[in-house]
Amino acid sequence: MLQWLFGRSFDPSEDIPTLAGKVILVTGGNAGLGKETILQLAKHEPKEIFLAARTRSKAESAMADILKAVPRVNITFLELDLSSFASVKQAAKDFQSRSDRLDILINNAGVAALPYSITKDGFEIQFGTNHMGHALLTQLLLPTVLKTAELPDADVRVINVSSKGHMFAPAPGIIYEQAALEKLEPLERYGHSKLANILHARELQRRYPSITATAVHPGVIITDIYDTYSETSLAMRYLAPAVKAVASYGILPDVYDVPGGALTQLWAATAPREKVRSGHYWTPVGVKSAGTSFAQDADLATQLWEWTTKEIARRDFQ
Repeated sequence: MLQWLFGRSFDPSEDIPTLAGKVILVTGGNAGLGKETILQLAKHEPKEIFLAARTRSKAESAMADILKAVPRVNITFLELDLSSFASVKQAAKDFQSRSDRLDILINNAGVAALPYSITKDGFEIQFGTNHMGHALLTQLLLPTVLKTAELPDADVRVINVSSKGHMFAPAPGIIYEQAALEKLEPLERYGHSKLANILHARELQRRYPSITATAVHPGVIITDIYDTYSETSLAMRYLAPAVKAVASYGILPDVYDVPGGALTQLWAATAPREKVRSGHYWTPVGVKSAGTSFAQDADLATQLWEWTTKEIARRDFQ
């Protein structure tokens, strides 16, 4: 890959330091970027990696592949459906029953370009899964995260996988009335949820300075998520095959195969702490970006955090 053209060079095998003693949780770890992220982190001797996913059979298949490459890694399945607050709460409870520390939380899972629907908890499906589910998971795990941050030589990270697609979020940036989102195109609703990922990470670090929290754009990654795009977008139906054909060569800016796409979140999870803390949003690989004007709005980040917290409390999932 021609990393020298588009961002800093980052080689997971050489640049990730030892992860001895660390506990890691990756959502959406059964496929795509999540699976690749776990595979690369597993090579650096963490204490335990939790692979969070909805479907046990898919998770176990991914774990088997990872164990073939890294036989001695300690990897545990964590059942998690981010579109359900009840599932998120149970997943957090299950995690905390198994581990008293959490060093790296990578909020990687996501859905894209889905037709309008609402979750069981009353949120538009993309916003409910990509933002609300991860926000609740992070909130429930926060006591463990903060406790870990107090340990000697701790370096706790929370990484939200966002997207340059946040630029499609409509004015005024965040729309709180969920029914109003039905009028938007699927890509606008996706951008809305990805903007929320950036704002959530930004506010998390502001409120809890012992944590390093940031958001990343992994690049345009050809994974199974593009099958959904192809179903909802005529243009993507014809464009995706062409993009897939060139992704593995690394010759297009911001277009990567899965191993290349995982680099930015791996960098954010393991690069020097002060470097990562210096930005709220990063593009490949390790390139600081401001994002859109909405992504730069500190007041909007605070407003979203407070609204999200109230919505969680209103549903009694604190």
